[in-house]
Amino acid sequence: MRWIKKLLWFILLFTAVSVCAMVGYYFIVTKDAVLQKEKLLLGQQNICIYDRYGEIIQNVGIFSNRQSTPIEEIPQHTKNAFICVEDKRFYQHNGFDSKRIFKAVYNNAKAHAFREGASTISQQLIKNTHLSQEKTVKRKLREWKLTRALEREYTKDEILEKYLNTIYFGHSCFGIRSASEFYFGKLPSALNLSESAILAGLVKSPNNYSPFKNPQRCETRKKTVLGLMANNGYIDKDEEINAICESLPIQPTSEAVDRGYFHLLFDELSEITSASHLRLGGNIEIFTEFDPDLQKQLQEATAEISSDKSAFVLDGHSGLFKACISTIGNAKRLPGSVIKPLLVYAPALEENLISPATPILDEKVNYGGYTPENYNGKYHGYISAREALAKSLNIPAVKLLQSLGVQKGSEYLGRLHLTVDKEDESLALALGGMKHGFSLQNLTNAYASLLNSGKFSNCGFIQSLKINDILVYRFDKKERAVFSKETAYLTTDILKTAVKEGTAKKLRNLPFDIACKTGTVGTSKGNTDAYAIAYTTQDVTSVWLGNADNQMISDTGGGTPCHILQQINHYLYGQYGNIPAFNKPSQVVEVSLDKISYYDTHTIQLSDDNAPVNYRFTELFNKRHIPAKKSDFFSNPSILPPTVNIRNGQVVITLQKDSPTVYQYCIVRYDYATHTTVYKGAHFDEFCDASAKPNQKYIYTVTPIYNEHAGVGVTLPSISTDTQFQDDQMTEKEWWKY
Repeated sequence: MRWIKKLLWFILLFTAVSVCAMVGYYFIVTKDAVLQKEKLLLGQQNICIYDRYGEIIQNVGIFSNRQSTPIEEIPQHTKNAFICVEDKRFYQHNGFDSKRIFKAVYNNAKAHAFREGASTISQQLIKNTHLSQEKTVKRKLREWKLTRALEREYTKDEILEKYLNTIYFGHSCFGIRSASEFYFGKLPSALNLSESAILAGLVKSPNNYSPFKNPQRCETRKKTVLGLMANNGYIDKDEEINAICESLPIQPTSEAVDRGYFHLLFDELSEITSASHLRLGGNIEIFTEFDPDLQKQLQEATAEISSDKSAFVLDGHSGLFKACISTIGNAKRLPGSVIKPLLVYAPALEENLISPATPILDEKVNYGGYTPENYNGKYHGYISAREALAKSLNIPAVKLLQSLGVQKGSEYLGRLHLTVDKEDESLALALGGMKHGFSLQNLTNAYASLLNSGKFSNCGFIQSLKINDILVYRFDKKERAVFSKETAYLTTDILKTAVKEGTAKKLRNLPFDIACKTGTVGTSKGNTDAYAIAYTTQDVTSVWLGNADNQMISDTGGGTPCHILQQINHYLYGQYGNIPAFNKPSQVVEVSLDKISYYDTHTIQLSDDNAPVNYRFTELFNKRHIPAKKSDFFSNPSILPPTVNIRNGQVVITLQKDSPTVYQYCIVRYDYATHTTVYKGAHFDEFCDASAKPNQKYIYTVTPIYNEHAGVGVTLPSISTDTQFQDDQMTEKEWWKY
């Protein structure tokens, strides 16, 4: 029995020591955990946004009124909505809901995963305003102490008031007043049941349940909140049904006109916090690449635009946006021709279907009833891929997509985070024809891959994020190759041609390398969208003009959007002092091509070594895909057989219509005993042999010559000067038999 007593004493001693150790640890880690009343009120000073120079951005303009809303001015159904969804026993517990804790522990153990939390509104308020993001025992103990202090210091209504005035509702809305104004254009006191359910549902994940970003999820979440309210006796069935039937808000209120840089920044903030399970509260510091002077230039350049507008400046190396304006946020629009380089030309180059020199027949086409036309309704015959893209011709783009395959082109877009729905996979995609389209931000991101040697990376607004002095997020530029660096350079070089002599000519006076693609979307009634997206070795700049309600505009992509880009890039040039040229990869080479085969037979051949300059032209090729065939037009001249006949008793030799004028010609006459050179000189249409004798049979050979390089002579049929009989069987080798 002694050993049992010893064991019990040991257990008792161990328990006592453990309890003392835990109590001591609790007091040590929580000794500086003090409830700070000023942190329970979220003010402007709690959110600092820093520009690229480390300066706090003043007068952001996105923040709504920071005045708190007293609990007395918040409708009871609004309070009930939050209590039902966040903490239904809020008024019964002392800061910790033991029933909810035990239930969460049981369910998590049963699921072998952490799926349920048990935080009360009081705990959430403390976590949002006083604690770091780390999930440790130390933080949990501090939370325990501070929550108890909160409950001792304030009444339940006061705690609920502070909670509702500090939580984040997405879209830069901190607190119920800014959320109410942003989503519904009213003060919290005027919120109805449906609106209250929407706001209560947002708290769990503002990014996922925003009515403007994910209306279907928002609708489902609203129904969940209303169902909880009905189950807990706060509303009856009729009230629930009526609230469910009320529509969601379609767009932010008119007070939220600027949906540009800071609107998109806070959208990204919501995405970051949702993905990383972060809480927004306490002191928030957001670090960016925002350039205030560039933003001012962008605003001035677009000040006179009366339609809706969007414009971005993306740092091509950091992957962060330096400036942005937008009246439509990240709304999706049909992309028009700006999709052509990404969907058609770069993929076709990558798949070795084309080179910049590839001739494409621009003609009227019909693909099973689909009959695309060029912008001006004209057709140009055979045209190079370079010129077709630079001039943004539609028929060549559709033809190339047909050869490439719509699915293959869509796969390339997917790698650039431009997702195409299956029902949109048709040849009309080559011209930007689809149901929803893409946002200008995503198109700008995609074009950055051409700047970065074919590597696509995520782009964003937030460089890093601190909450309560703890770094919780840093932008990670994850690159992956979509195109080879050779394809990226060749596409860029073609888009430089669009600047020099194509649709983006408004940029051609800029004193540095710049590539640009324009796009216009419209119908016979007028245009709805106008784009221009340009990039240098430093930045990607983009402009969209149109109207959210699709009212017509008078602009085209090559007009006002290009003019705005000209101003912005000129300003950037002044900032940099110099913008380097695009660096040509070693595998991209300039090749001399033969003009004659290119324009006569529409085939690509290397130029003859002996070809004069005016019979050559140069084009860029991926070194691995240089044409194999070489022209011998000048080193081994050849012609089609001339014709020979008797006219007025004289032998007349006529060259074929397309016989090269650059050649010289040698004509030799054969009779029974001799051969005589009767002509050696320049090109002729007809040659008359005045020295031919009557009553004789002759055979003539015609040999083309270029710079002493004689080709194979062509032997003409024998001809008689007395009977005008022409024997088609006689040849140079057997003339003596006749």
